[in-house]
Amino acid sequence: MTKAIRIHATGGPEVLAWEEVPVGDPGPGQVRIEQSAVGLNYIDVYQRTGLYPLVSMPQTLGMEAAGVVEAVGDGVQTLMPGDRVAYAMNLGAYSQKRLIDAAALVKLPAEIDNRTAAAMMLQGMTARYLLKESYRVRAGDAVLVMAAAGGVGSILSQWARHLGASVIGCVGSEEKAALARDNGCSYTINYREEDIAVRVREITDGEGVAVSYDSIGKSTLEASLDSLRPTGTLVSFGNASGAITGFNIGLLAQKGSLYIQRPTLATYIRTRQLLETSAMDLFDAVGSGQVKIRIGQSYPLSEVAQAHRDLEGRKTTGSTILTL
Repeated sequence: MTKAIRIHATGGPEVLAWEEVPVGDPGPGQVRIEQSAVGLNYIDVYQRTGLYPLVSMPQTLGMEAAGVVEAVGDGVQTLMPGDRVAYAMNLGAYSQKRLIDAAALVKLPAEIDNRTAAAMMLQGMTARYLLKESYRVRAGDAVLVMAAAGGVGSILSQWARHLGASVIGCVGSEEKAALARDNGCSYTINYREEDIAVRVREITDGEGVAVSYDSIGKSTLEASLDSLRPTGTLVSFGNASGAITGFNIGLLAQKGSLYIQRPTLATYIRTRQLLETSAMDLFDAVGSGQVKIRIGQSYPLSEVAQAHRDLEGRKTTGSTILTL
């Protein structure tokens, strides 16, 4: 047996229950890992509330973690007990121990500890595909990053700056603006006090940005579109303020022949080769110091309900981990 956070129905943070659950021996192609740290992500909230439906109940939430291999099943040749590993986009992370397919795991290099790995796998590989796949950032591009002091935003801003972009970070307080500037933002916009699109036009001498990376969703859609240069790109990769519905695609023509994408990390790591390419690129960026992973706060896994409340209340900065 092991302890895990499960939900038996969708709802608020109060549905998160700390329970004993069975964990057996790994089957063919599987490993059992003892987890040392788990990452907290907004997708956990979407699944808890039912915005992203789960196939069955009860369900253990959580999509990324890092730990140590305890046992391997038949046919597993790439891993052995004692290996430090991490993963992302694999439901069931809110647990002390778990079974998982070996193909979902990547070995951690010596320079990246387990806490850092748990804080960066999902958010870091998300930042990578945003910058190198969704819209390929070029030196000199002006880019807008919503929630620039958050987990993905902090990584995204640093990496974009390294690629030569001029980064405009949108935040909700002066404290978060300072963090965004520390993470490579040349300019910051406080959305509570300033009109985002108007300020973007001022910063870019009327041109607009090449791309807006927007994890907020419904409440920032118009601001993102109005901040883009002609033929610019909106990458909407989250729904923190609610899902975008009833979108009039004709707006893209009216506002300058714009592009829009609604991606997910799962698509960009859907094969073993893609996963390895993404993870190795992230490891290189972090290991070389191009990107620093800032763990803004940590909570015991058993207290994850409070972590959800703080995340939804926009009280967190940087990455958040759940410790075991």
